[in-house]
Amino acid sequence: MILAKSKKMIKMMPFFHNGPLGPWKTSKEYATEDKPTGKPSTSLESEPDSVSFEPAGKETCSKDPMKMKSDRRESAPQLSPAPLREANGSCAGTPEQRESPQKRGVKGKLKEFFNISGGIRKTDPKEKDTKKKEDMKKKEDKPLTAEQIVELIEDDKLFDAAQYLIALERGLHTDCSGKSEEELTRDRDEVEKAYELLKQKVFSIIRDSIIIVKKRPELLQHAVKALIEQENEDEKYKSEKPFDKILSSRPRKWKELWMDTVKKSTDERMKEIKGTTENLSTTALNFLHMGKTMKKDLTIVVQHIKQLYPLQFNVCSAYAECYHDYFTSQVEMIAEFELEDKDVYLILSWVQNLYPNDIIKNPILKNDLEGAKLGSLLPAKQIKQLEAKYLCNEVANVKNWLGKTLELEIRRWTEEKEPEKPEKYFHNELDFHVLQTIHGGQKRAEEITPDLGKQASTILLVELSTFLKSYKKALEEFKEKNRQHRYFKETIIANVNNCASFRTHAEKTVPTPDDTKASILTTLNEIENSAYNVLLQDLFLELKPLFKKFTQNKWTCTESIMEDILKTTSSSVSEFHTLRDPFYKGIMEKIHIHLVREYIVRLMKKRVTLKTPELQQNLAKCITNDASLLQTFCTKNGSEATWLDSVLPKLAEIIRLQDSSAMKIEVAMLAKTYPDISKKHLAAILYIKGNLTNSEIKSIQSYLDQSGAPTTSRTPLFSAIKVS
Repeated sequence: MILAKSKKMIKMMPFFHNGPLGPWKTSKEYATEDKPTGKPSTSLESEPDSVSFEPAGKETCSKDPMKMKSDRRESAPQLSPAPLREANGSCAGTPEQRESPQKRGVKGKLKEFFNISGGIRKTDPKEKDTKKKEDMKKKEDKPLTAEQIVELIEDDKLFDAAQYLIALERGLHTDCSGKSEEELTRDRDEVEKAYELLKQKVFSIIRDSIIIVKKRPELLQHAVKALIEQENEDEKYKSEKPFDKILSSRPRKWKELWMDTVKKSTDERMKEIKGTTENLSTTALNFLHMGKTMKKDLTIVVQHIKQLYPLQFNVCSAYAECYHDYFTSQVEMIAEFELEDKDVYLILSWVQNLYPNDIIKNPILKNDLEGAKLGSLLPAKQIKQLEAKYLCNEVANVKNWLGKTLELEIRRWTEEKEPEKPEKYFHNELDFHVLQTIHGGQKRAEEITPDLGKQASTILLVELSTFLKSYKKALEEFKEKNRQHRYFKETIIANVNNCASFRTHAEKTVPTPDDTKASILTTLNEIENSAYNVLLQDLFLELKPLFKKFTQNKWTCTESIMEDILKTTSSSVSEFHTLRDPFYKGIMEKIHIHLVREYIVRLMKKRVTLKTPELQQNLAKCITNDASLLQTFCTKNGSEATWLDSVLPKLAEIIRLQDSSAMKIEVAMLAKTYPDISKKHLAAILYIKGNLTNSEIKSIQSYLDQSGAPTTSRTPLFSAIKVS
């Protein structure tokens, strides 16, 4: 088992090359030494001759420290001080510790690293602290000279240099060697010079921590250890300071210097804007550089630098606050100037979105930055002012774009070109461009904050309402001036189809009742109805003489007249299939209402009076048949105006009935379904029944007052019919 472990330890030689005070000799350094010739021994006791586990400083026990230092430097770089000696000049340690390598062998050396059971020995924190104190005690017992310490500093052995300087400093201030005051002053000056050199070296490395930590982490670690050693000595001085001895050099306050160095380092890195090919303004480039630098550097701090420092340094918070302070100063400075529209958006994007979400709340950084004092890059009042300015700019830009978009579309209307017809519906791109502009404004605001996005949505909805009124006016002018346009109807249909997108946007943006939303929907309804009237004008003119035939023929042969009406209507309906579904159904409802209303108008012309029940029943039957034909046609062609289905059958029933009580009930039901029917309308229908007295007519009319609230009527029907 020991043989196996020894082989494993040989493979792990780099691990053993570091001692408590510095590195052991490397395998390369040992490779350059003279090796005994002959076949290597396989004995565990004689094996150390081929591979040594001893540090370079313990190979011999020279009585000349300077010679030892010289020998040591010639052999390999070494952080370890010269070996400490006993008062009698012999090597320090127990006999077992002084035992030669040949006697100790691999097995003996491995005992330092393995416990009895063969596992890796765990280091007790108390033992580690005790070892550190022992190391420091040895350095106090036999310190190096200031000149030797300077050499350590120049060799980047900063932690050892810091320890030796502290030991030398302590010795000078408790000197009992009988040196004169002049000699002591000279020695102290040399120590301070060495301290100054160490300070410059340590803080030069700390200043470049972000760059150094990946390339030479051990160098940064030594610098940090030297810093910590000085802080510990300051604390020790504060707690143990004799009232009769005040050191002008203590406390040295290296932690404060460290904080200043971190600040200067972060400021310099935030200022270093490298060349870029990105097409950005100076302000945008500056913000982008600061954001990238802060995020990248803090990631390095969290992943590589934090673990080199004790917790009380709050390294992540310290760095983050320095970067934050610089970022804040730059944003505040830029915000004081008269800003262009794009700069207002840029500042708000960084202050409200990119900085807090992409940097502060970054998954890698979030936990380590929780304790840092990082507020907003700008005061809340200034942010509100910038948001108000941004919204004002955004509205102005959107309004300008909408105006230009409408101008371009009006020009296209006057061109002798048929509108595009993707799939089977006439179409123009006005709704796309308008809503793209609106959505763009909303999205830009939402990217800053959701709350600002809501504000922008409300304001831009008002702009859409204003735009739609201008759009309606432009369409009215086009209809008045371009009746002879080759593609007049097609252009109208294309614009009606646009209304669907505008309606959807308004309803999604404001799902609850709202004045602006109501205004938009009212304008859209007006645009649609106006378009329907224009599109149906020719058809209704063509139907008018056909409806007159009902009265001209005294309501005889009504079935053939209705067939002619529906045939004429059908020929016009086919061209409306280029309307999108909701508008096709809308125009079919208009047609349905017109056919029913015109039929009722003919009944109320008071051209026919039927005095016998038989004649009245025959007319009622004709009306019922016509109503069935009309209803079937309209439903088949897409009308959803089912509320019209009962009006003609109810009128036919009133004409058919002879019992006044039954007629009163039917009138009451009619009035409840169609509450806009008046006594004049009812009187015109009862005029057909020539066998009713005036008193009976008035009695039946009185039931209109008892009809109650409406139930199913959606659109006024009778109120649009004038009765003489």
